Amino acid sequence: MYSMTGFGRAEGVVNNRKIIVEIKSLNGKQFEMGTKQLPPVLRSYELDLRNILAEKLARGSIDFNIAIKQDGASKPMIINTDLAKYYYHGMKQIAEELDVQDDNMLSTIMRMPEVIVADQDVLPKEEWKEVLKIIDNAAGELMQHRKDEGVVLEKDLVEKIKNIRELLEQILPLEPLRTERLKTKLQTSLTSTVGNENIDANRFEQEIIYYLERIDFSEEKIRLKQHCDYFDSCLTEDNFAKGKKLGFVLQEVGREINTLGSKANDAAIQKLVISMKDELEKAKEQVLNVL
Repeated sequence: MYSMTGFGRAEGVVNNRKIIVEIKSLNGKQFEMGTKQLPPVLRSYELDLRNILAEKLARGSIDFNIAIKQDGASKPMIINTDLAKYYYHGMKQIAEELDVQDDNMLSTIMRMPEVIVADQDVLPKEEWKEVLKIIDNAAGELMQHRKDEGVVLEKDLVEKIKNIRELLEQILPLEPLRTERLKTKLQTSLTSTVGNENIDANRFEQEIIYYLERIDFSEEKIRLKQHCDYFDSCLTEDNFAKGKKLGFVLQEVGREINTLGSKANDAAIQKLVISMKDELEKAKEQVLNVL
């Protein structure tokens, strides 16, 4: 089992460029990745990058950052000297006409639009392949982090389903008592209404059977146990992305618990059902973290 959250970092050098890759993953229903901070030299590879990470990371909200440092700068720049000269001559002419000092002219020119621009060169394909290796290393580290957290998640989920099973077992000895209490309650109610001498024993027995059939939850108990068994079997499947499937199984577990509670008609059983629901909600919260 793998957790949805994780972090991976890797770095390397490609043709005098130092590459630093950091990938962080958070919970998400689908694969979502923002690339606003992608360096201009990698823009043409954006689709390839998305496809590669989607295959490796399956799903989650992905925060991807890559820094390319060259000659000590994280963002290689180009100075447009022709434009700078154009600004210089214009500013100098204005300064002479107004008779003002031009001591800070150079710093002003360097802040003018388009004088300094980022290097828009595209990374050669051979270098891109080397960058991919670094990205792959970062993704691998993230997946290992996910796997380590998944061990803890799996242990907790196994415990929650085990607790639901144990609570279900505690209901079994309460069923005969429930039946007797219902018979006594109905007998008392009917006697106080029409009198004991006016009760038709056969009809009363038929009504008792009909009423007990309506609140019988034998099928719910069987299905609940089956869903718990299926949940455990899903945990052992080879598929590393199983969070959605586990979530669907827990939905079925919840249906059976709810139906069982609606048919309980017994305070002691209702308490056990409430405890089941508590364990189920905890399991659902954990499954949200499963890849």
